[in-house]
Amino acid sequence: MSDTLIRALDLIEPGALVMYHGSITDLHGLWLAIPCPCRICRALDAHGLPDVRCALVDPWGERSGPFHARRESITRSAACA
Repeated sequence: MSDTLIRALDLIEPGALVMYHGSITDLHGLWLAIPCPCRICRALDAHGLPDVRCALVDPWGERSGPFHARRESITRSAACA
């Protein structure tokens, strides 16, 4: 089974708990994933481009999360299984 297909099966819906493991190491950990609300990401989504990005929200509201997080930078939390 290809890596791309495995990723497609690991769907992340808005509001899902995810683990961030991207390039901003200070922010690695548990977040809520929502569609990135920035103008650029909304325009890409409106045109049907497959590079969907997420904004990550702290479930406890204690810190700011990253925007434009790539799908490769997040994994669905085991709590969602």
